Amino acid sequence: MSTRLLMAVCAAVLCIVLTLGLWPFHAPRNDVSWLGNRNGVHFGRFSTVFSSSEFRMTAAPNEASGSLEIWLQPGRIWDFSTFLTFYIPGNPTPFSLRQAQTSLLLQTAIQDDRHRTEIKKLYVEDAFHKTGPAFISVTSGAQGTTVYIDGVMAKRAPQIRPSPQAFTGRLVLGDSAEQGDSWSGQLLGVSIYNRELNAAQVLEHYETWTHTGRPQIAGDEGNTALYLFDEHSGRIIHSAIGSGSYLFIPKRYTVLGQLFLESPWSEFRRSQGYWSAIVKNIVGFVPFGFCFYAYFSLRQTKRAALSTVILGFAVSLTIEVLQAFLPTRDSGTTDLITNTLGTWIGVMLYHAARAQWELHRHIYVADRSPDSTNSPKPDARAPE
Repeated sequence: MSTRLLMAVCAAVLCIVLTLGLWPFHAPRNDVSWLGNRNGVHFGRFSTVFSSSEFRMTAAPNEASGSLEIWLQPGRIWDFSTFLTFYIPGNPTPFSLRQAQTSLLLQTAIQDDRHRTEIKKLYVEDAFHKTGPAFISVTSGAQGTTVYIDGVMAKRAPQIRPSPQAFTGRLVLGDSAEQGDSWSGQLLGVSIYNRELNAAQVLEHYETWTHTGRPQIAGDEGNTALYLFDEHSGRIIHSAIGSGSYLFIPKRYTVLGQLFLESPWSEFRRSQGYWSAIVKNIVGFVPFGFCFYAYFSLRQTKRAALSTVILGFAVSLTIEVLQAFLPTRDSGTTDLITNTLGTWIGVMLYHAARAQWELHRHIYVADRSPDSTNSPKPDARAPE
């Protein structure tokens, strides 16, 4: 293969790698739109809404309690994505609610008696309906956390007692913070309290909100924000209670506090999707290592293998740095490691393929040689 042709192949491989790592090359439009026939907003492919300021717990520190109500309908039942979280800079485990297909996944950080932070997860099966919205209420206090679905208790977790920072930080709806995790569906209302609601209050809120379009809230229930999504236009969603922080719909899709080169231990997940991404990132750089090592070898570059691996690392680092400015991508060091490993595997594959080719070529030349033992032998019999 000529040097020019091999150089063209390397350029094509490089363009494909950059495209796969950086596409789309811009922040897409924030796919949030108002519902035309009722109060609420629709979240599309890449969409998010977040509060203008931080929420803070106003209860006493020894009364770490709070409640949250959210009324929503997923666009896809078989989906895994975050639809509510609180963002606090430097806190890797904020309170969040996530759709896990038909189940609800609640995640929060709690502190034990030694003030050590531990991540707790609570699954609520069959929380989402295929035909209608789900009204989810989460109440937390000294007795633990309770989740209600449509006003009825679905699960109680006494072991999950919230920290004072459970419902604090900037509220993010339809997405996660730090790394994009867009959710699709309709959001019809959100309410936040700095008190633990009891079962009767939860049921009353569900019945009045779903029938009249507004919950009947008593003055002593500690309601700090109530979003009815009744503006029907614009980019600002106001709280119907007091001076609560308003919600903002950005024009472009934005990940609040997007991470830059997240560490491998923070990125680690015990999920099939995580390991699938690992394999894809390794395999994706194998052609890169194979082609560039072939090119450097043909050019007789000194230390061609090392040069190829360094180039693969540099290209991967460039992609990860640029991904920090693209909200649809995640910037992390795990990809940096796996991409470099894929480049090295490509180098080894070319080295093995070249060794096999050289071996077969020598055998072929030997077979064609006049001195080969496989060449036809002259007839030793004397002529008659």
